[in-house]
Amino acid sequence: MFLSIVVGTDGSETAGTALRHAIELARQHEARLHIVSAYEPVATQGLRNQRVEIPDPEWTVRAREDVISMLEGAAAVARQAGITRVETFARQGDAADAILDVAEEQQCDLIVVGNKGMTGAKRFLLGSVPNKISHHAPARC
Repeated sequence: MFLSIVVGTDGSETAGTALRHAIELARQHEARLHIVSAYEPVATQGLRNQRVEIPDPEWTVRAREDVISMLEGAAAVARQAGITRVETFARQGDAADAILDVAEEQQCDLIVVGNKGMTGAKRFLLGSVPNKISHHAPARC
């Protein structure tokens, strides 16, 4: 039985799938749902340049406001599905660290994340959020 579920999202398709699974599990177990996303602070001009130079939205740097808006949308989806105990967490820094921190703070029973399927140089340079979480998650998760 799960009482507290943490799900990480970055707005990607695989994160959306993870969110749907987490919502279903939270509904089945009447669990609390904690939705987490991370951001890196950047100057407004730097963010504009980043979006212009890197066309793949999966890898753009997200502003805090964008993350908060995305999290509010995810929480609304959860509430529409009947989840009444939903919290969102916008954390500065690394995505895996943000998810792990919230999982520890909220004493989660389960962590749900998507898999972007990174391979090769991207995985080496950027790391893998699911991989880091699987290696560093609290024992109860």
